[in-house]
Amino acid sequence: MTPTLLAQLKQMIADDEVAKFYQWKQWRFLRSRVRKKYNNECQRCKDLGKQSKSDMVHHEKSVRDYPELALAFDNCKPLCNPCHNLEHPEKFGKAKKVKKFMNEERW
Repeated sequence: MTPTLLAQLKQMIADDEVAKFYQWKQWRFLRSRVRKKYNNECQRCKDLGKQSKSDMVHHEKSVRDYPELALAFDNCKPLCNPCHNLEHPEKFGKAKKVKKFMNEERW
């Protein structure tokens, strides 16, 4: 990654706009190369003896923590949505409990 791109990415991280990174042509090109190399198959499912189509490319080391590896081929692997969700349990924390409506009147 060039120093200019790295500086831009670090600024996006500081501004909490990492989602913009996924629109970069460099990322889209890398993503297509990774999916092509692995025949568009989920690598986690493949390790478990299953077969499923990959839906996305996952960064082994997160972009926020390791921006210098954001465009590194070896830091990426294709995954299906369920496997990607398993990689990010922090995004699916405990569901907020909704208070059940209680009427003040009781019969």
